[in-house]
Amino acid sequence: MSRWSMRSGQAATTDCRGQLEPSAALVAVFAVCVGLALFAGTLDSTLARVDGGDEVRRDLATPTLGQAHAAVAPDGIANPERLAAAAATAGPDGYHVAVTLTAEGERWRAGPAAPPDVSTAVRPVSVRLDPGVVVSGTLRVEVWP
Repeated sequence: MSRWSMRSGQAATTDCRGQLEPSAALVAVFAVCVGLALFAGTLDSTLARVDGGDEVRRDLATPTLGQAHAAVAPDGIANPERLAAAAATAGPDGYHVAVTLTAEGERWRAGPAAPPDVSTAVRPVSVRLDPGVVVSGTLRVEVWP
């Protein structure tokens, strides 16, 4: 006899399933919506920075630095010969980008001269100076409209 079959003297019951009251379901949906709204507001405030008045500027240098690093150091070691390609492809449309690589007292730069008030991001990188010679360096990206 299976466990679902009725034994003698037992009545069949249909209240074995879990049910939820409509008000509890509405409260749960409301809580999820409030959580999503708070998350979206927090995300928007971290992406935007207010610079006086009503002007809002996005942090463009950080994602541009990631793209420039991928172009300059696809294998994890930066090559100064790839700076021009990085400056041409890393930035967002309509913005100017300058990429600078420094290591062991040497400095390589690609892109136009930046004005004094620009969005900047910097990260340490390994730099190949000669075949078999890899040293610590710095990759810097400047982005402006």
